[in-house]
Order: sequence, then C-alpha cells, then structure tokens
Amino acid sequence: MATILPSPPRVGMVSLGCPKNLVDSERILTKLRAEGYQMSADYSGADVVLVNTCGFLDSAKEESLEAIGEAIAENGRVIVTGCMGKEAEVIRARFPNVLAVTGAHQYEDVVSAVHEAAPPVPSPFLDLMPEAGLKLTPRHYSYLKISEGCNHRCAFCIIPQLRGDLVSRRPDAILREAEKLMAAGTRELLVISQDTSAYGLDLKHAAWPWKGGEVRAHMTDVARELGKLGAWVRLHYVYPYPHVDRIMPLMAEGLVLPYLDIPFQHASPKVLRAMRRPANEARVLERLKEWRAMVPDIAIRSSFVVGFPGETEDDFRYLLEWLEEAQLDRVGAFRFEPVEGAAANDLPDAVAEEVKEERYARVMELTARISAEKLAAKVGKSLDVIIDAVDAETGGATGRSKADAPEIDGEVHLRDAGHLQTGDVVQVTVEDSDEHDLFGVPERIAAAA
Repeated sequence: MATILPSPPRVGMVSLGCPKNLVDSERILTKLRAEGYQMSADYSGADVVLVNTCGFLDSAKEESLEAIGEAIAENGRVIVTGCMGKEAEVIRARFPNVLAVTGAHQYEDVVSAVHEAAPPVPSPFLDLMPEAGLKLTPRHYSYLKISEGCNHRCAFCIIPQLRGDLVSRRPDAILREAEKLMAAGTRELLVISQDTSAYGLDLKHAAWPWKGGEVRAHMTDVARELGKLGAWVRLHYVYPYPHVDRIMPLMAEGLVLPYLDIPFQHASPKVLRAMRRPANEARVLERLKEWRAMVPDIAIRSSFVVGFPGETEDDFRYLLEWLEEAQLDRVGAFRFEPVEGAAANDLPDAVAEEVKEERYARVMELTARISAEKLAAKVGKSLDVIIDAVDAETGGATGRSKADAPEIDGEVHLRDAGHLQTGDVVQVTVEDSDEHDLFGVPERIAAAA
C-alpha cells in the first residue's frame, strides 16, 4: 500500500530592511523547513505569514506597518518579528488581530509562534533540510553575519536599543557556516554585522581550534581564513579602526576583495561630534591615501546623512570639499529623519525639509560626477565579474565587478554573454560606462579570486 504523505503547513515570509534582517529571515525559514514546513510564494497559499520588520527610521516603520496591513488583508494570519517588534503596542494598536509580535533575532519565539498558529506535521519523508539552510538570496552569493548588536551610541541611531550590545559569534562557527554555504554553491561571501571592525571584542579576541590550528575572534583573522576558502569575500559595515590597516595585505594577496563599506556619515568635525561619532576626518583622508598606495584598485563605499540637526551651510560645504578630496567610489546619501527614541531628536536647530532636499541633491550630483569619472577610467580595462543574471534570448547578462556589492552598488552589463551561467566569474573587457554602471563583453570564464 502506498504511503499517503500528510500535507505540511505552508509559511509565507515578507522580509524588510537590511541584509542583517535578511539573514534572520533565512535562519527562521531554515528552522521551519527542517521541521517539515513548506514555503509559500504568495499570501493565498500560506497557513501563516511572517513579516520581518525594520524599525530604524520612521519611513521604514511605516513601510513595515503597510506590509503588515497588506498581509492581514490578503491572508489574515500574521506573525510580526524583527526590529519593530520592540514596539509591539504600536503594532497591536493598529492591527489587533496579529497572532504574535517578537523582537529582532528572537528565533525561538518566532518558531514557537508558528507552531501555535500552524502546528507542524511530523514526517520522516518531509523533514528534510538542505545542508546550507534556506536562502533568500541567489545561490551564488550569501550574507554571512558574524555578530549581533552594537556598542556605539550614535545620536541618530537606535540599533543598540533594538538589537542590544555587541555579541560576536565564535570564529569556528562562522567558518563552518561559510564552508556549508560554499558547498551549496556560494561563490561570494558578504560579511555583515552592525560593526564588523569590532567583531570579537566581547570575546576578548580569544582563539578557537580550527583545522589543526587556531583562529582568533578578530576581523583580520576571520577575513584571512574566509579568504582561504576560495570565495570572493566582501567586507561590509567596517568602522575605520586602526587595525583595518591590516586588512590591506589580505586584499593585496587576493584573499579579500579590494572593497570596504565604511559608514562615515559626515565629515564636519562639529556634526560628527553632535552625532557622537569619531571626528578624525583629516586622518581618514590620510589613511585612504595609504590604503590606495597598498591596494591601488581598492573601492570605498560609504553613506552620509545630510540635514542633521545643527548642520550649517559651512558644515555642508565642508562635507562636499571632503568628498571631492576623498574620491569615494560609491556613495549613498540620506536625509536626516527623527527616529523615536534617538538622542538626536532633542538636539536644537533642526534643518528645514527644503534645505535637506537641496543638500541631498547637491551631494548626489557631486558623487555621481565622481563615480562617472572613476568608471570612465575603467573603459578598455579587463575586470573579473561575477554573473548575477543571464538573458538567453537577448544574449545579454548582468554581473558585478569586485567593486560592486549586490543591491547597493552598480552593475556590469554584458553583450554576447548568453552562454554564461549565474555564478560564473568571467573576465570582461570594459567598453563603456555611465554614472553608475559599466558595459562590456566577456573574455573567458575565470576561477573565483
């Protein structure tokens, strides 16, 4: 007699916010899938819908509330998790029918809520889980979270209130996860945290056994070991502490991508002090020159806040002049938004919204020009590119160079590339450029650097 398999519960997921939230969503879904749950691509097919919220800015909170409302309207059975879970009373006041509300990285609470809303159906035929877990990113790249929380107390940020102080993962656990991801097809590891440079501080940079030796809980040690695995290793959210200088030799050796994502936020010493951030912009410019001397092709990306309370026109001009000298490769800018619970809300001399808009436009105009000039200098050169998408009909493909992180930076658009596959690393001759992207043709499939 044939075995009739039970129909497992189906879970839908809406994941908002930063890559760290995305990793949380992957962990939640991995746990549920291991218990036999199936994933639903739409509201109608789900027995329960999880909404992983972002609570960093008021605009992000409103987006989260809209997503919760849509999930309730389309499905009705909704569990809310993520950073906005800290404001459960706000969520329940607007949506009293949500089944449960949990905070950021409270995996067990989320899973327990799903168990209650849609009990699992035990079955040895269904309780199967890919070795690397479930991923919400394409197969060829993966976010690798090395720590939670943050020890900084920046005036505009409430991350420590949402996610707590720094809690680092053991280095051997990070490396084992990286190996599993690569075994499942990952060719690019995107290292993320709230403060990657501070990794291991809470562990007193202790060492753990690894492959017959030891590896310290320190950014440089983990970056080196990750690089030995053979994937592209891209470092995000790197504060420019002195030991970041020791990453440069790893880049020069090809173990780590020549790319740093550094959240400078501003350049004016006065504004940086008001933000409660280190005001050492002159030394940063010196270090950028030193890094470029050691790693000529290093790409630096950063983000900046315009219109912070008390920012004068002189402060803003200082930022523009600093950006002109710094010649950063990729820049994102944000208009200051008050965030409930942030110290910056109590600062005097708020900047008018129309001034914020005008300053934002000026920053983007300047940084777009710098980006266009830097990209134009790459025309005629040969670059390694990882392929993100292929259109077999048109013969085109889209990928990224070592200077481009997914979602936030530019792309490389290729012709005569229909024979490639997602995840290939190819050498590309750059033929043209614009303000943000490159255009070229593949030379040959290359091994991942």
